[in-house]
Amino acid sequence: MWGNACGYVWGRQDLRIEVSIENVHDRQSYYGALDIFNGQFLLRAYPKADSHYTVLFMRYLQRCRPDQQLLIFWDGASYHRQKEMRDFLQQINGDRPPEQWKVICFPLAPYAPQENPVEDVWLKGKTFVRKQALSAICFTQIKQLFVKGIRQEKFFDFPKLNQYLFSYE
Repeated sequence: MWGNACGYVWGRQDLRIEVSIENVHDRQSYYGALDIFNGQFLLRAYPKADSHYTVLFMRYLQRCRPDQQLLIFWDGASYHRQKEMRDFLQQINGDRPPEQWKVICFPLAPYAPQENPVEDVWLKGKTFVRKQALSAICFTQIKQLFVKGIRQEKFFDFPKLNQYLFSYE
């Protein structure tokens, strides 16, 4: 959200400092997937995060990796489990046995963002925004900085990726 990068300042306790913020309700949702085998990060922007856009992102991943089985590790967001997503998985996996599913969704431990390597990617993007935020004068530029901060990394290699490689092989 726009207010995440701008909108407040530190000042003396007895002095009220107001900062005018335009478009305070502007927001952007991002979906991302990290290929644990080659470190490539696939990023897509959507107007919001919900089951509809989750399905769109899953279809995007399938287009990017058409002949591969997708193993998706994800957090506990409710829209990952809603009817639209369940219908999508039923449609693509059908009555096949689990070892033949095209997409396998594996939930991460509840309330454990430290287990999710994608959180490390988001942190890189946010850190880049924080370092460059003074150069941005509008929310569009903040969004561009976030994407640039992520895309400047050609290869992500976090130590926690090894735990997923060992569990998959």
